[in-house]
Amino acid sequence: MTGHDYWSGRTVMVTGGSGFLGSHLVDELERRNDAVDIFVPRSDEYDLRNREAIQQAFEESKADTVIHLAATVGGIGANRKNPGRYFYDNAIMGIELMEQARRYDIEKFSILGTICAYPEHTPVPFSEEDLYNGYPEKTNAPYGIAKKALHTQSWAYREQYGFNSIYLLPVNLYGPRDDFDLETSHVIPAIIRKCIEARESGEDAITAWGTGSPTREFLFVKDAAEGILDATEQYDSSEPVNLGSGEEISIQNLIELIVNLTGFEGQIEWDTSKPDGQPRRKLDTSRAKERFDWEASTEFRDGLRETIEWYEQNRERILDA
Repeated sequence: MTGHDYWSGRTVMVTGGSGFLGSHLVDELERRNDAVDIFVPRSDEYDLRNREAIQQAFEESKADTVIHLAATVGGIGANRKNPGRYFYDNAIMGIELMEQARRYDIEKFSILGTICAYPEHTPVPFSEEDLYNGYPEKTNAPYGIAKKALHTQSWAYREQYGFNSIYLLPVNLYGPRDDFDLETSHVIPAIIRKCIEARESGEDAITAWGTGSPTREFLFVKDAAEGILDATEQYDSSEPVNLGSGEEISIQNLIELIVNLTGFEGQIEWDTSKPDGQPRRKLDTSRAKERFDWEASTEFRDGLRETIEWYEQNRERILDA
């Protein structure tokens, strides 16, 4: 069964399905096929670090497909504060979930990795062939290595058990429903919030971390959801696959663009005592195009506008939560 008919009659467990990416993926899955049953194991009911909770989720859902998006994650500041937690939570959750999925004869298991798993000095653009050629940037290493272990597990389980799993490496995501908490957010939502609050309070400057010189690539969350579902439908290999936009922008140019789009007229002050993180990030996305004919379709400026509009419309509810 190919295309969107793939989902007809399936029961899909989406871990992290109530989160940022997960909520968009569930929306896209429902749009693709109304004959799919979706089960989202919420963390307050199912602690996916716990074997018994995972078994309970499989028993109750009767799932035949798993899309594993759940993660404990944050920006540079959160990574620096929580290296042990980010390593343990992400490793144990993914490893145990895949083991139980194997035992429950799950037909397809899609794993979301992270480009934080790539070595710090990976040649640009990042090719999947370079994933194991060095140690990740130290700020992100505990999280990145925990997630990379799931790729090794995916390969090993396919080799020994014939377990059908795939491993996808998305670049930094952004879009509506992102995390705008300044303690845990990534750069785009953090700067959007800072600019709008500064604009409204009449402040003449915002503070940004580092020097502004590193480059990053960003992928609109709705494009990512489509890529994950396309891969789950069509791709059957444990070779990792990058998901990205193919566009690289410096942090300085990114922040200047957000300043312009939010209407903030003040200055950007750079706190160079804070780390820059990995010097460059840009993915080679040719494998996704070759293997399951996927590529990003949202223009970056358009995606930023949609994200800013969503935040302005919802921020009162977000900040009260």
